[in-house]
Amino acid sequence: MLYDRWREVARERRSERALCDVPAGRTWTFGELLAESDRAPCPAGPVVFPRGSGAGFVQAVLAGWRHGCCVCPIEAGHQPPDLPAPPAWAAHLKATSATTGAARWVAFRAAQLAADPAHIVATMGLRPEWPNLGAISLAHSYGFSNLILPLLLHGIPLILAGSGLPEAVRQAAQEAAHLTLAGVPALWQVWHETGAIPKTVRLAISAGAPLSLEIEHAVHTRHGLKLHNFYGSTECGGIAYDRSEAPRSDPRVVGSAMTGVSLTGGRDGCLRVRGPNAGETYWPDPDPALERGTFQTGDLVAFQQAEILLLGRAGDLINVAGRKVAPATVERVLRAHPAVTDCLVLGLPAAQAGRGESILAIVAAKSVTTVELIAFLRARLPGWQLPKDWWLVPSIPADARGKVSRVEWRRRFLARLESPMPRTA
Repeated sequence: MLYDRWREVARERRSERALCDVPAGRTWTFGELLAESDRAPCPAGPVVFPRGSGAGFVQAVLAGWRHGCCVCPIEAGHQPPDLPAPPAWAAHLKATSATTGAARWVAFRAAQLAADPAHIVATMGLRPEWPNLGAISLAHSYGFSNLILPLLLHGIPLILAGSGLPEAVRQAAQEAAHLTLAGVPALWQVWHETGAIPKTVRLAISAGAPLSLEIEHAVHTRHGLKLHNFYGSTECGGIAYDRSEAPRSDPRVVGSAMTGVSLTGGRDGCLRVRGPNAGETYWPDPDPALERGTFQTGDLVAFQQAEILLLGRAGDLINVAGRKVAPATVERVLRAHPAVTDCLVLGLPAAQAGRGESILAIVAAKSVTTVELIAFLRARLPGWQLPKDWWLVPSIPADARGKVSRVEWRRRFLARLESPMPRTA
């Protein structure tokens, strides 16, 4: 199914530019890329592992499709995972980001994989005359569905920058008069601060992590460019998209449902996604959270007419003496302090037995003390929501996928406690 669709697209656009690998100095028309894929030898095993940031990634996907292999993208430098052979119906395997626990794999049928880019193209208005500039990970669900699949299944040309570094983006942007640029918030901040956002960008998309109002408004003020917030998940791809042309006023808003996707709230307050884009199952260990075209997320949400408000993750809720605290609530107030550049709030086992958890605030800030931050929060939050533990750090960097792992930062803090350093600042 997937390779047949690719051949239709390539034949319709045979003489048009399909792929440009800027670091390699190579360009392919759809016809040239099709000729290469038709000659691709059969892979050595039942699973193909595309990796890297160049044209070889695209060519590996096409080779897998042509020979009926399961495609399992992995990040550059990573070794293929040790997994049992996937079932015959599995066309694709995606790795979850593991920001809240161990990584899992999601298996997709061909039709489920193809549904996501169809929703993305229809919702975002991707078009051939606005090529995608590829500066994010091609192996991540976001990059694969927004860059690779629109190229192969919908004829949206792709310009590969090789990396998200400002100079790489500037150089790649010279390849087209109009562009669509997808990034993660950390990249948008760097591109903004370095003046690297190309003037030729016509559609700007941000996903992978929460987009702050500060970045969104700064980019709009300086460049007149609306950053469209895009919310999705490895298990189903696109979930919601901010279609508006004005910057948001509420950081919790993640947009409205993608075309073709149905969203409802469960009894636990978590979002339930139903659509043809939902994966078949977790592999090799199934989970009721993903089955029969439905994905039960762990994201707490509220509905405001057609818009979805993201309130945090149910698994991240902190139990303070029987009362639940959403980390996003404290983080939102902390980020309002003018000295705070970033923060992360999570739970720790309470020192006093029977008290559940205590709240830890990890804060990246300039010229501020924890005493000042506590006073700032006390004026805006009830006392039981105030962090008991504080850790001031230079920055809270995201990983290659634009994610910040609470699991990893909790591990770092607990390891830090083993040193003679004080528990609180």
